[in-house]
Amino acid sequence: MIDTIAAEWLKLRSVRSTYILAGVVVACAGAALLLAWYAARIWDGSTPEQRTHFALSDVAELVGWVAQLCMALLGVLAVTGEYGSGMIRTTLAVVPRRATVLAAKASVVGTAAFLVGVAIPLLTYALSRLVIGDRPIRGSSTPAPDEIRLLLAAGLLIAVFALIGLGLGVILRSTAGAIVTVVALWYLLPIVALNLPSPWNDRLTSVMLINLARELAGGHYETAAPQGLLSPAGALVTMLVYAALPLGAATLLIRRRDA
Repeated sequence: MIDTIAAEWLKLRSVRSTYILAGVVVACAGAALLLAWYAARIWDGSTPEQRTHFALSDVAELVGWVAQLCMALLGVLAVTGEYGSGMIRTTLAVVPRRATVLAAKASVVGTAAFLVGVAIPLLTYALSRLVIGDRPIRGSSTPAPDEIRLLLAAGLLIAVFALIGLGLGVILRSTAGAIVTVVALWYLLPIVALNLPSPWNDRLTSVMLINLARELAGGHYETAAPQGLLSPAGALVTMLVYAALPLGAATLLIRRRDA
């Protein structure tokens, strides 16, 4: 198993798409820091009355939001690239136990996504706090323990997105199809749920992927999602279910279908 994981790690770091997707997250972090700097400049030039209406979104969380999609695409490309090139046949010939191959891919992709999803938003948070300083800008003054807890929960969610992308890639064997499905889970379904009649909008929005990190963190944050419908334990279980369903289906299919 260790040799298989090492081989999958070599594959992941040898393809250009890995660095492109990580680069997008880094570029987003740079843009977020520029936004924080610009907000600080506007704050310094504003009157006390204008400052009461001024707010700044949580820039580290914005970076994490982009990382969710990028790492989901990483999971998709980690397997559909092999299906597209035919390399998957060589992989399965070398490692006939197909479930082992999928488990190794999941371990590598999930770990890489978690590290990217934690490290870059945390660095963005630390640098943005330095830029903003002691300015009491609304939306950027969450206590540090709450913010760090939220970013760690978001990192776990980013890893879940990567595993969903991986599972969908095996199931669909299509880069385009898997990406469309991921985007629907990431963006379209939460919009649909939010616009349903009450109380279904609150109930369904609370179990949408993009809201689970806040519920897992357990704090009270400014959000359009309903508060308190899922406990931290419930949010964690829901995350695991989201990852387990596509991976479970992928395990069954990779065993039964020809490469």
